[in-house]
Amino acid sequence: MPPDYVAPDIWFPNLRLYFLRVPQIVASPFGFDIYWYAIFIMLGVAAAYFLAVFHAKRTGQKSDDYFDLLMLGLVLALIGLRTYYLVFNWNSNIPALRQIFNIRDGGLAIYGGIIGALLAGLIMAKIKKIPFTTFADTCAPSLLLGQIIGRFGNFFNREAFGGYTEGLFAMRIRVDQARYIRYDLVDTFIEAQGVQYLQVHPTFFYEAFLNLVLMIVLIIYRPRKKFDGEVICMYLLGYGVIRFFVEGLRTDQIMFFDTGLPASQLVAVVSVVLSLILIIAGRMRGTPPRRRY
Repeated sequence: MPPDYVAPDIWFPNLRLYFLRVPQIVASPFGFDIYWYAIFIMLGVAAAYFLAVFHAKRTGQKSDDYFDLLMLGLVLALIGLRTYYLVFNWNSNIPALRQIFNIRDGGLAIYGGIIGALLAGLIMAKIKKIPFTTFADTCAPSLLLGQIIGRFGNFFNREAFGGYTEGLFAMRIRVDQARYIRYDLVDTFIEAQGVQYLQVHPTFFYEAFLNLVLMIVLIIYRPRKKFDGEVICMYLLGYGVIRFFVEGLRTDQIMFFDTGLPASQLVAVVSVVLSLILIIAGRMRGTPPRRRY
């Protein structure tokens, strides 16, 4: 049981793991709040960049090319993160440009960021006259590393969790601190030490762990790839499978307009199908990689 003198903010009862105080805000200099979520996003970006540069140097690529890619990728990924969310959660009462840049009110979608990052790779490949597949295969594991670290921001934000569970990894969040509570969870509230809790799937940790497994697989497989572009295809395939099943557990799904279908699951299915087609076509073509890793 947790300590009697204080109710934890977040705890995992079946794992006997308690977090007494989990602040969302790191500091507020001059009244400007700095959130842990933002800190983890930036740590993820930095870690992803250094992993890509490490691999680039090992394979004779220019690290400066990846710094340029980072600068463009940050801008397009941020626009993609926000735009994807807004497309399916449009509030016509707020001017479009204001909505796009008002990221402090929440509303970022990872698939939008991935699309933005891929677009940045295409543009930079054109500018640098470097094959897009060189950028893409180098950065695929890095994208996963950034996603893994970024998911810890969801823990501090008390968001991106699933429905009620009594499983081993069940997580309890104080009801008064949860960012979003779906209507069907109200009947599952649990009271402990005079505080009401949600007991839910920590889906952000599920995704982070599965992404870690996929990242390791891609790093190990990359020297053995059969054609240029296979690693990024495997990333899109693997993450599509992961996201499809994790999204099915989440309670804050972004719906595909009025269809009642989660948008990220639909994008995941398209991603998996297209990746499979490209992998099969690439292997049938039998064109060996330009560079052996």
